[in-house]
Order: sequence, then structure tokens, then C-alpha cells
Amino acid sequence: MPSKTSKTKQKLSSVWRFQAIGTSWSIETANDLSTKTKNEVGECIEAFDQTYSRFRDDSTITQLSQTDGTFHLGDDSSRIAHFYRQLYEATSGAVTPLVGGGLVAAGYDKDYSLSPTAPSSVPDWDKVMTWVDSKIVIKEPIILDVGAAGKGYLVDKISTILEATGIVEYVIDASGDIKHKGSDTQTIGLENPFDTKKVVGTYPLHNASLCASASNRRRWGDGWHHILDGRTGEPTSDVVATWVVAGDTMIADGLATALFFVSADKLVNMADFQFVRLFAGGKIEHSKSFVGQLYV
Repeated sequence: MPSKTSKTKQKLSSVWRFQAIGTSWSIETANDLSTKTKNEVGECIEAFDQTYSRFRDDSTITQLSQTDGTFHLGDDSSRIAHFYRQLYEATSGAVTPLVGGGLVAAGYDKDYSLSPTAPSSVPDWDKVMTWVDSKIVIKEPIILDVGAAGKGYLVDKISTILEATGIVEYVIDASGDIKHKGSDTQTIGLENPFDTKKVVGTYPLHNASLCASASNRRRWGDGWHHILDGRTGEPTSDVVATWVVAGDTMIADGLATALFFVSADKLVNMADFQFVRLFAGGKIEHSKSFVGQLYV
């Protein structure tokens, strides 16, 4: 999760902090958000959670884990479906929404038992489901998890709500998924996963999204963490942290996960983006277009 500091005078004097989908959020704006706007944001988050959360008994995702059949995930779920299919194919199945069963086997279940069993293989997409637009047809109960890109998708949804009310300068920070819009520049610290009190660099974020992912977050047991390889059900180990800057938060979020498994050249056809990858041995890799500063 990147820490955020600004080298410029802070124009956004109002900060709304809250908890949602299991993590901390903040929305910075020039003026306090109206009750109506906050309610719209809350309703948006609730609708997302009730559809995609595998930690709720009443969610659509939970229904998918109980029976086969045809389900509808919402009118705009086509964005998630299409992007996940791109990630799935670009990473040869390493990034997949079907990783939910593997996460449960790893102990990252709705009770947060954090008691891993043996790695659980993840089913092949085309053998167990078809997901087109809002409709998903499953041939057997499955456990979906859209955590690789879902939080970024929700950030984009909330930004649409803000802009519809005339708010054109803001920073949304969903614990590492950051979207900036405005005339200023926010200097973002890239947290060092080996020493979280330090950063490995900074990035001047301006009218874009920056998403970070790291294996030192949500870690438990003997080497288990939340970034599993969908081909094996095992936690990845070569890469320990990634950062991606793109125009769309969902895209940045998903690509940050994909970079744990494949090099950036496998993803270049999906979007324009900048990236940094930090490997377990301390080696750092970044795009030629990266405009931030790195200290390692």
C-alpha cells in the first residue's frame, strides 16, 4: 500500500474517511461532500459488495458457490468480465476470478480462519462457466473472487458519482488504489515492503490512477498471502511488490496483479501504463516511460 504525501499546497481541505469492503478509504475534495453524495457513494459500495463479496451470505457470489445455473451480476459487470478475460489469457490462467476456491483453501475464507490446507487447483474458465456482459452461466458451484481488479473498478464507479455532481478535483484512496483528478499534483510514496517505514520511490500523480500490490500485505502462516497463482493455487514468490499508473483504476489494479506473474511486454496490448516491479532479491524493474523517482 503506497503512502501519500504532497509537495504542493494542499487544495483539497475536506477529507471523508470510512471503512468499506474490508479496508480503509478516504475521499479528499475542496469542500465537504453533501449528504446526498455520500449516500450515493454508500449505495454504490453496498451494491458492489452485495454482488461480489465472497464474505457475505447474501451476496450473488455466495449463491454461485452453492448451485449451478444462470445468474446476473449487474448491468455494468461486462467491464469486469471483459477485463478479467484479458488478464486470464495474458497470464495463461495465473490471474483468474476463479481463484476464490484457492483462497478459501489457503485459509483466506469468510471466517478469516487463516488455516491453510494443501494448495487447491483452480478450475479452467471455459470448463466451468461462461461470463458475458451481466450474465454468468456456471456448470458447477464455483467461488469467484474479483479482488485483483474489483477495488479499482469500485474506485472508478465512485469517481463517476463525484463528477456527476460537479466535483472535478478529488483524490480517492482505497488503501493503495488511488485516483487523482484536478489541477494539482499529488506526490505518492511507493512503500518498501521490506521496511514499511520507508519508500522505494515516489510518483507525481496527476489526473491518473496509481495502484499498488504487495505480498507482505495480508500474509499468514508459512509463506501464505493473498496473491495466488491460479494455475497452481500456491502463493507467488518471485515478485514482492508492483505499482502501476494508468488512466483507469480498474486497469491499473488488475495489471498490478498480473505483473506478479508475467513481464510487462505480455500486457502492453491491454492499456497504456507505467509500472515498477520489485523482486524478492531486491532487483527493481520499471517501464522506460516511468516518470517517478526510485531510490533503490
